[in-house]
Amino acid sequence: MAKNYDNLARDIVAHVGGEDNVTNLVHCITRLRFYLKDETKADTDYLSNHDEIVTVVKAGGQYQVVIGNHVGDVYNAILNTSHIKGAGGIDVDEGDEEGPKGSLLDRFIALMSGLFQPILAVLSGAGVLKGLAAIIAVLGVEKTSGTYLIINAAGDGFFQFLPMALAITAARKFKSSEFIAIAIAGAMLYPSLVTPVDTDPVMTLFKGSMFESDIFMTFAGIPVILQSYYSTVVPVIVAVFFGSKLEKFFKKVIPDTIKLAVVPALTLLIAVPVTILLIGPISNWASDIVGGVISAVIDFNQTIAYAIVGALWQVFVMFGLHWGLIPIMYNNYATQGFDTVLVGAFGASFAQIGVLLAVIFKSKEKKVKRIGWPAFVTGIFGITEPAIYGITLPMKTPFIISCIASGIAGALVGFLKLVSYTSGGLGVFKYPTFLDPSGVNTMNIWNGVIVSVFAFVVGFGMMMLAKVPALNSKASPKEMSSVDEDKKENTINITDEMINSPISGSVIELNQVPDPVFATGAMGQGIAIDPTGNTIVAPADATVNLLFPTKHAIGLVTDGGAELLIHVGMDTVALEGVPFTAYVTSGEKVKAGQKLLSFDKEAITKAGYSVVTPIIVTNTNAYNTVSSQVTGSVLENELLLTLKK
Repeated sequence: MAKNYDNLARDIVAHVGGEDNVTNLVHCITRLRFYLKDETKADTDYLSNHDEIVTVVKAGGQYQVVIGNHVGDVYNAILNTSHIKGAGGIDVDEGDEEGPKGSLLDRFIALMSGLFQPILAVLSGAGVLKGLAAIIAVLGVEKTSGTYLIINAAGDGFFQFLPMALAITAARKFKSSEFIAIAIAGAMLYPSLVTPVDTDPVMTLFKGSMFESDIFMTFAGIPVILQSYYSTVVPVIVAVFFGSKLEKFFKKVIPDTIKLAVVPALTLLIAVPVTILLIGPISNWASDIVGGVISAVIDFNQTIAYAIVGALWQVFVMFGLHWGLIPIMYNNYATQGFDTVLVGAFGASFAQIGVLLAVIFKSKEKKVKRIGWPAFVTGIFGITEPAIYGITLPMKTPFIISCIASGIAGALVGFLKLVSYTSGGLGVFKYPTFLDPSGVNTMNIWNGVIVSVFAFVVGFGMMMLAKVPALNSKASPKEMSSVDEDKKENTINITDEMINSPISGSVIELNQVPDPVFATGAMGQGIAIDPTGNTIVAPADATVNLLFPTKHAIGLVTDGGAELLIHVGMDTVALEGVPFTAYVTSGEKVKAGQKLLSFDKEAITKAGYSVVTPIIVTNTNAYNTVSSQVTGSVLENELLLTLKK
């Protein structure tokens, strides 16, 4: 059975300052990326030391909680156990600021990450298929055959119509209609506005410059500069941003009786011509200039340029700065058919896992080996965050060595003139992107293999010659082998304990609860009660560490160290707090028998929900036994559970 992450999700949300402190939440391959109203409300120390969290990073206007390979499960658990919305973020009032606060750089990084993160998986998958198409072409399959065309279309189709996908993510980011955004992108990709008509140009603008453009038509007397926006990035983002401003303006001034059709019509009537006449050409030219400057710097001395890119790439990723380069990469694919910008960072993941493997071999810490081997496997496929945040960065020296090794590998990239022909996966999944679709540059993929092996060997060799620090600098490796397992017990000083019943009712074994999450013990051991009363009281002297906004559940940490979850009813979160009343707040100290919650039992059952209430010891692993002391029925404040170390 798959692991349940609901408890971890609730813990994370509570310690980033609660739902009300979260304006947006997205995730990448290994990290939850929170946009918080006030980062000072987040308990970074708690989250960083959590056994199921690798670390916490604050960068690019984001509060990043690094989870590891199962981040998608934790992300979904957060969406399922809270009112936080993914991708588009939670609704904000009209007067609230949109997006994260911070410097222009922070806001730019946040914008780009928000636009690309929802489509990264598809981009990577499509890139792999494009690589597969290149492989079968090299193996002799004709490019005119149905086999090649369909596989290539499966991979290239998404890239071809990338503006459509970006229109959707941009609309979410700018809080506007996704369908209006799609209509704008559709107009930009409309065939007769992409391919010049079969006539002679009526005039030529900017003749003799890099912006020279033949004009085949006019709009109300204004020359129309026809350009292709297939696979482009910047033009559609700017166009949707402009359209979002128009849409919001018209929503304010158009009467409600005609708003449904008139707002989209007026928005498109203005946004599309302005995009085709002005935004599109200027954005494309700007992209060309930026890409040209960067390419010129690389062309000046590829070896040095790629060494710098390789050495700094992991730092860029760590702070989210790499998002500023990704649009340039896609623009290079669209304008010149290959990328010479990010390929310098190709060796970084192999340098990282080379260093990691040496650390695993040399370290005597159990935690290093427990975290290290899974991180090594995922690193082979280019997912290096578990290695970076779990081991090499906290140790410092291994991370520095990995950056040096990556820089040396970057210099080799420049020397071998390695290029990528399409976006794809990371690590070994990057190999297919080095296949030249024309079949001319046959050595390119072998150069990619050489760079990856070289980066791995250099990283491994340098780390084998260096001293491996302790993961926890406050303890020796020998001490750490036992500290890790006993961490929680030593931290909160858990003792044997007796837990009273928080409510009167009939006792039900946990495996009989009509919910598999509770019934399987996935959240911990305990007992359930079918209540006859309607009031929840504190089962021991404790601190309220979690109170759900819907007030259907409450988390407590007793003075003896037991972590308890009292969950009133099954799926009652859907009632959005209506039948519940809370008498305490999160962080409040309570005495045994003190009133915590009350609920309208009749209203819950009328709505079709069970009122069976589990009482769970969520840190069950801290005890040898968690046993029930009653059968049949129990009264409020009577002994319910005993917890033995």
